[in-house]
Amino acid sequence: MRKFFVVLFTFFLVTQSFGQTQRKVSTFLLTQYNSTLYDYTKGNNPWGIGLGLQTFFNNKTKFKPTLELTGDVYLEDDKVLRSNPDGSFPENSNDVGGMVNLFVGSSFHPNQGIYLSFVAGPSFISGQTLFGIKPSFGFYFSKKQRWTGKVSYINVFNRTKIINEDFGSLSLAIGLKLF
Repeated sequence: MRKFFVVLFTFFLVTQSFGQTQRKVSTFLLTQYNSTLYDYTKGNNPWGIGLGLQTFFNNKTKFKPTLELTGDVYLEDDKVLRSNPDGSFPENSNDVGGMVNLFVGSSFHPNQGIYLSFVAGPSFISGQTLFGIKPSFGFYFSKKQRWTGKVSYINVFNRTKIINEDFGSLSLAIGLKLF
């Protein structure tokens, strides 16, 4: 897994090093709502809200390197202690109190109004560092690209160590361009 991160980081640096012309960066401040699609403790974390930053490294192609940092807090909890999938009881809470994602990848902008992105990287949930992916469909509300909306699917692999179940959510975000 470390090799994957090293290769991904190297790829990201190499794409930025070719033709060191002055490139613009577009950064959006996002507010988002996440609805949990599947998790073995879904009742303890059915939805969450959060903030994030998404940066596009603009170049002359339709593919743009993308960096995304998001943090979400899961406020609702049905207060039910759920056993682990193997029947044992967890030492500490087995819910998702919060999630922080640091994802890098690429986005494809076929025209000025929409984009598709795929980012991946570490996801930090309940003291664990896990691997996650986030494919997204984004759009701009105007040609000035001041506001963006985005629908994303987030999958964090192997959240439970006992049976390697994933955590998945649907994310709806609205963002304001900072620069």
